[in-house]
Amino acid sequence: MAKGFVFRFKLHYLLALAGFVVWMLFFDEKDVFTQIKRTRELEKIENRIAFYRQEIDQTKKQIEQLDTDPAMLEKFAREKYFMKRDNEEVFIIEYDTLKKN
Repeated sequence: MAKGFVFRFKLHYLLALAGFVVWMLFFDEKDVFTQIKRTRELEKIENRIAFYRQEIDQTKKQIEQLDTDPAMLEKFAREKYFMKRDNEEVFIIEYDTLKKN
């Protein structure tokens, strides 16, 4: 009789533990699959943050160069805005990148 009681007692705990594991794996709001998905999203966001911080640092350096170096300012204006000196002419050549058969 005591042996059957111990067996039922262990079986109840085993079933409760199995139910808890299944609940935590599949049905809970913070299940394993959702946590993995959120971890991947977090890694992507952290990578984007690092990328944009690097871009901000490069832009700050470029702004500082444009503020301090007149030659860089002239180069920037010529390349980005196609500005020219009074005695120059600027020709813009655009290539068609589509191949015709």
